[in-house]
Amino acid sequence: MRLYGVTGRKNQGKTTLVERLVAHFSARGLRVSTVKHTHHGVDLEVPGTDTHRHRQAGAGEVVLASDARLAFLHELRGEAWDLPRILAAMQPADLVLVEGYKSAPHRKIEVWRGASEPPLAQQNPTIRALAGDGSAAPAGLPVFGADDVAAIAAFILRDAGE
Repeated sequence: MRLYGVTGRKNQGKTTLVERLVAHFSARGLRVSTVKHTHHGVDLEVPGTDTHRHRQAGAGEVVLASDARLAFLHELRGEAWDLPRILAAMQPADLVLVEGYKSAPHRKIEVWRGASEPPLAQQNPTIRALAGDGSAAPAGLPVFGADDVAAIAAFILRDAGE
């Protein structure tokens, strides 16, 4: 399973790029999964639904199953999972795109659109390219237009070891 990250500062277009990359790779027959890291608490259920009631009653894991989709809700209760553990729990895929996890050791592309702060790539050697404004890119770092999804996708596959 190949792994590649999309990182950057807040409101730079990370999710938009991930969305476009997923569509691009999927259209070419690759099975793509994603991991999105957030610092915010996550509650995916509407209070009062059956699964919410199960969880509130103390279930450690609740699975919502339909013919179209499965949702696994796992209560961590103080046992936060790191990225390797999350990846080990996922179904096999050709490529996993990871949004966030800035300091994790996997390779990444940074979305940077001339933010008020310098690119993370100036201090983070796991960032292998920039998507967006390359005016502050470290020397030798490839720079792609943020909308050049085909070129970014080709770079990711090469860099991830296709």
